[in-house]
Amino acid sequence: MLHVAPGIVRKPIVSSVILETKALINIERAKVDAVSGEIVVDVDLDKCVEVKRAFEERGVRVVLLENPIIKDDDECVHCGACISICPTGTFRFEGSEVVADAGRCVQCASCITACPQRALRLVLK
Repeated sequence: MLHVAPGIVRKPIVSSVILETKALINIERAKVDAVSGEIVVDVDLDKCVEVKRAFEERGVRVVLLENPIIKDDDECVHCGACISICPTGTFRFEGSEVVADAGRCVQCASCITACPQRALRLVLK
């Protein structure tokens, strides 16, 4: 996740990092306005360190989303509401239980709103 501060938000930061590192960067989710920005990107693992360094050199705060969603197994009743609403396929049934592939999560929070048990929360940094 990229946190872009005021003062640099209007610069072509993502484009310049792509050109410098030659990495393919997929923008999974973005919320950018005239003051700041929060962008979730997906980068190949072999380019991750180089891309992170390049963003940080440009004044961007980078947070690795290693486990972006937390599912409270004590609260989850495995109803599947999160499965039906998730745009990235983070959740799936494994037998009769809902399991999460956190690597697919882009922190859109749709699942949190849909969960009747409030068994999900985002890891915010």
